[in-house]
Amino acid sequence: MFKKILVANRGEIALRIIRACGELGIETVAIHSEADRDSLHVRFADESVCVGKAESSESYLNKSRIISSALITSAEAIHPGYGFLAEDVTFARACQDSGICFIGPLPDTLESMGNKIEARKKMQEAEVPVIPGSTGPLIDAEEAVNLAGTIGYPVLLKAAAGGGGKGIRFVDNDLSLENNFILAQAEAEVAFGNSELYLEKYIDKPKHVEIQVLGDSFGSVVQLGERDCSIQRKHQKLVEESPCPTLNEDVRRVMGETAILACRTVEYQSAGTVEFLLDENQDFYFIEMNTRIQVEHPVTEMRTGVDLLKEQILIAAGKPLKITQSEIAPRGHAIECRINAEDPFNGFLPCPGRVTGFHIPGGPGLRVDTHLHEDCYISPYYDSLLAKIISFGNDRNEAVSRMKRALSELVIEGVTHTAPFHLELLKDRDFLSGNFNTAFLENKRFFK
Repeated sequence: MFKKILVANRGEIALRIIRACGELGIETVAIHSEADRDSLHVRFADESVCVGKAESSESYLNKSRIISSALITSAEAIHPGYGFLAEDVTFARACQDSGICFIGPLPDTLESMGNKIEARKKMQEAEVPVIPGSTGPLIDAEEAVNLAGTIGYPVLLKAAAGGGGKGIRFVDNDLSLENNFILAQAEAEVAFGNSELYLEKYIDKPKHVEIQVLGDSFGSVVQLGERDCSIQRKHQKLVEESPCPTLNEDVRRVMGETAILACRTVEYQSAGTVEFLLDENQDFYFIEMNTRIQVEHPVTEMRTGVDLLKEQILIAAGKPLKITQSEIAPRGHAIECRINAEDPFNGFLPCPGRVTGFHIPGGPGLRVDTHLHEDCYISPYYDSLLAKIISFGNDRNEAVSRMKRALSELVIEGVTHTAPFHLELLKDRDFLSGNFNTAFLENKRFFK
């Protein structure tokens, strides 16, 4: 077992990792920028190292400083959390070359699944259902137009190295595709250092359903049920729940088996998710694999009782999975609302500032993951996530009711946030009936 882990992240996920390490008897090193010097993850870690200025490029994305911090503090492993360097294959290899364990999949797996074109190829070879589209990177706009003519508009133009909902463009005619091609290439190069693009058929009114998986170095793979992540804005998830309220039981079983097949195909070793689109006919298609812990992992933890962070750390330490598929029995219903420092009724405009008052909701069936405290400063340099509220109930109605109570009790003063948006959402008739898809928010007047 590791004696010391460096946490290469910030905010609530850094705290979550530190807590998991504490329960496993592992010491932690927190890295931080100058702006995060007084953050809770710094306060609760055993040691801390300042790695640079407030800008992410000077701190949380500075690979050499992070690895140097691990070496000088004698940390045997680095946990990247999510975002930042969590899916960066060059960072994973640099850790490996420095004799440090990267807590995540093997670098080769990161590379093959990180490139969406290669991931599609591998899944097609394994007979995992994939959305019709490119079989390789697009050479130019002309090839894209010809392919779109074959599979039919509308289509999605995507960055091969994309992730987190970035690098995606909807196009519905030849002219739009031609105009967007060069722009999308330039954006992909800036965002991911890779200008390759591919094309996918646009699936109308789908649900976004993902399967949580764990795989160890001994060949064991388990799936822990699905999460419905269809409540999105510009491909960014805002609400996640489990189980998916409209998923057919037979399809649920097959989707879980398919997720395991996908993992075995790439010899997956870590926590991760296999992502699918589910159409109105309950047909599902692989879209990508997230090779990291997800923001919404508490939803699965609430239903299964499995601590995904601890399992991920144990897998990285070379331990076999402690659970078998037959032992996993999800129960009840869980919902997560992401509370962001944004104005939901003004285009979700970011709202950094100082928190002048803060109260966490409580009571049965509630969990709050947050790094907030009174008088902390919400920086404009980082992601706007303030807190994740997770409710659990015996059924969906109880989970929704508890979430409403939690949102009503939540107090965050000094910055505008999205809790009022979530309260409006939980009153919506279509949401309550489960009648929603990834385009749901775009069609709701008061959410624009």
